[in-house]
Amino acid sequence: MANLGIKDIAALAKVSPATVSRVFSSPDLVSKKTLDKVKKVVDEVGYRPNRMGASLRTRKSGNIVAIIPDITKPVNAGIIRAIEQGAQSAGYSVLLGDTQGLEEREQHYADLVSHGQADGVLLFGSRIPFKVDESLPLGPQLPPLVNGNEGIESDEIVKVAVDNEAAAKAAVNYLISIGHKRIAAITGPSDVPSSRKRTKGYKSALIEAGIEVEDVLQIEGEYDVKSGVDCAQKLLLLRQRPTAIFCFNDDMAIGAMQFLQQQGFKIPEDISVMGFDDINYAEYVTPSLSTVHQPLQEIGTACINLLLKQLNGEKVEPGSQYLPFSLKIRNSTGVAPK
Repeated sequence: MANLGIKDIAALAKVSPATVSRVFSSPDLVSKKTLDKVKKVVDEVGYRPNRMGASLRTRKSGNIVAIIPDITKPVNAGIIRAIEQGAQSAGYSVLLGDTQGLEEREQHYADLVSHGQADGVLLFGSRIPFKVDESLPLGPQLPPLVNGNEGIESDEIVKVAVDNEAAAKAAVNYLISIGHKRIAAITGPSDVPSSRKRTKGYKSALIEAGIEVEDVLQIEGEYDVKSGVDCAQKLLLLRQRPTAIFCFNDDMAIGAMQFLQQQGFKIPEDISVMGFDDINYAEYVTPSLSTVHQPLQEIGTACINLLLKQLNGEKVEPGSQYLPFSLKIRNSTGVAPK
């Protein structure tokens, strides 16, 4: 079975060798019926395309590089899995670049494309890791690229995310609807676009409800559990503590809940806590976490599909593609205490 080639797969699937090649290189050009038939044969015999041989003919590496600030964060798990699945079904391998938020590491992984070791980039950070001439249009200077989740502030590249401003506004509006007026925010870093957009949504909801926006109720975190603990501690030192805390990701929300409970506060009877992301274990912490649900796997799928279209020579319009968010109301939020 290991020595089977495209002609053998074609014979078994009763299609032409050219059709089998298209299944691996341009699956969007193949009917679903034919695609399923070929994939069934491929799975049955355990065939894998010879990407090295293909690269010699097409001058393509057969690799995609995914540049991610921190692969250990739960929010990235579903995205990475979807990317892997989509890439593998199209015959590509994924080179996973864990940058740890460092610009030099971002550039290192971006150089894989420049050196011909990868054909395109899935970028989940907020910086463009390529040298560009700012006096020229950005798009033509970049390789096939899709920016996921974070949203680089340019309309010249393809981006996939939820509407962070609208999602944050919806979360705060919910807290207002159940009686909360003193709502704190544990934000992400101010240099991160998603955090700035969520801050805008947070403030917008308060202003429209006629509630004063207080700087002391906004504490900047680092999108990790420890900063949730540290920021909650600062909020409890205020003369007038908040009745609800909106955290800009679930990691910080879980850290905040842990600290509040250690200090003897009941959640949500004393303080409500709301998160953002809906990571896998958000519903399994105690109390279960109310949060903004991001369709993480769908984001990963959309990103890889848009990149594959570019790699197949299809035109993809730049700009943001927003996927729907929803509120998951669980046990960490309740009516404001009297």
